Amino acid sequence: MATVLIVDDDAALREGLAEALADLGHSPRLAASGREGLAALDGEVDVVLLDLRMPGGMDGIEVLRRIRTRTDAPPVVVLTAFASAANTIEAMRLGAFDHLSKPNCPKRGKSRMAVRARGGRQRRPHPLSLPNESVSRGLIVPSDAIWAWSIIVAATAGVIIRPFRFPEAIWAVLGAAALVLLGFLPWQEALVGIEKGVDVYLFLIGMMLIAELARLEGLFDYLAALAVEYAAGSPQRLFLLIYIVGTVVTVLLSNDATAIVLTPAVYAATRAAGAKPLPYLFVCAFIANAASFVLPISNPANLVVFGARMPQLTEWLRLFALPSAASILLTYIVLRLTQHRALKEETIARSVPHPKLGRGGKLTALGIVAIGVVLVTASALDKQLGLPTFICGVATAAIVLLISRQSPLPVLRGVSWSVLPLVGGLFVMVETLVKTGVIGQLSALLHQAVAQSVTKAAWSVGLATAIADNIANNLPVGLVAGSVAASDHLPAPVVSAILIGVDLGPNLSVTGSLATILWLVALRREKIEVGAWPFLKLGMLVTPPALIGALAAAIR
Repeated sequence: MATVLIVDDDAALREGLAEALADLGHSPRLAASGREGLAALDGEVDVVLLDLRMPGGMDGIEVLRRIRTRTDAPPVVVLTAFASAANTIEAMRLGAFDHLSKPNCPKRGKSRMAVRARGGRQRRPHPLSLPNESVSRGLIVPSDAIWAWSIIVAATAGVIIRPFRFPEAIWAVLGAAALVLLGFLPWQEALVGIEKGVDVYLFLIGMMLIAELARLEGLFDYLAALAVEYAAGSPQRLFLLIYIVGTVVTVLLSNDATAIVLTPAVYAATRAAGAKPLPYLFVCAFIANAASFVLPISNPANLVVFGARMPQLTEWLRLFALPSAASILLTYIVLRLTQHRALKEETIARSVPHPKLGRGGKLTALGIVAIGVVLVTASALDKQLGLPTFICGVATAAIVLLISRQSPLPVLRGVSWSVLPLVGGLFVMVETLVKTGVIGQLSALLHQAVAQSVTKAAWSVGLATAIADNIANNLPVGLVAGSVAASDHLPAPVVSAILIGVDLGPNLSVTGSLATILWLVALRREKIEVGAWPFLKLGMLVTPPALIGALAAAIR
């Protein structure tokens, strides 16, 4: 049976848990503080029950951090009377096997614990299994969890289908509000969820400001004329040119920048050339995700998945250079084939009048370059990207508007502010998923799959994550996947597969990623509508080859 180390400053609970475990045939060890617990690890320990809040200058989080640095660290289950989504995610990111609230008393805890020992840590990655369904007050009980999941599914369906043609943000906010008003998530924890998206909000505001400024200053029209000139009357060459530019923009400025900045420029180019815009606009949507794991900065979801465990740039390139190349190449080949007839039947102008780029347009272009430099620098220094992007966007807009003595109102009116509550609503839904114990359950399943076969586990989790993106959007899926990956210290192929699923999987549907939603918003501004079903038909052709190729390159 298992040797269980109980680290808790509450003597009554400590003794009660020890009695319960002893009755089940296990060997409990007791420690009244974090330091005592670390000292007790010098002996054979199969699993640790760790209190989160303890006096003496070393709380449970610090003890957990030190345990996970050991080469033969046992699984750690964090027990606390102060369960919240915030400390759940923190514990999981540091490698906790699970995070549960304390039983109301030792006898109730005894009745709820099921311990499984399989004879040795090497064959038993998680010897202690504690059900997290109705174990305490901190996690939602199963019946409530079902209702909470139902609300999340309904809200996500609203974002995807847009009943009554209401904006996506309406459905995300309604779902988040329902979860709070019906008591499934305390409003304090909802605020915690919204707060976690601050870096994303700042990033989007900076990008949307610079994009709207570029539109108003004629930068997109100027770039459109250049693109038509280099295409030299060839629709196929214009298609390839847009794909190459989209790849560069995604890699250096992020996939959201491709949706926000490049999409209007492509529309302007096709309009100037007299071409039907949709085949070229599809390039913006698909390359935004296909090239989004070349660098850490290429997709905000990369930061969500890896968090504080972000690999160094050289290690990142070792892991993702080949999968990225496969993704970009295969996406181009299949997308080009699907648009072959439309491009073949089209005739475009060889040249168009060149608009003159004013001082405001030149300053805006410099601002976009500055954002690219700042993002690469921030990534190299392992800094968050939102605030630098916001500062660059606001500073560029302020300088251009001051020099030209223009009112900021046209720029502010042109920004799609509804994207921000959409993202906030998604973060609130993720907090609810955490509270239902989803992360702990997924962690256990992934542990079992890895124990059987790393290769099969990597393929399974990569494909499952890609599908999940299109059910719940890759931003919340990335948050959940990041917490699961952090809790398990998974093999590199499995973590790589998770990231590829999060980044590339959204190409299947029109609301799979925030970048695609931003692309939709940009199209609607130009009175172009792309429905969920037409995009899905195209996504089902383009996405599977690229996804399989990228996963094969990563799992090799």
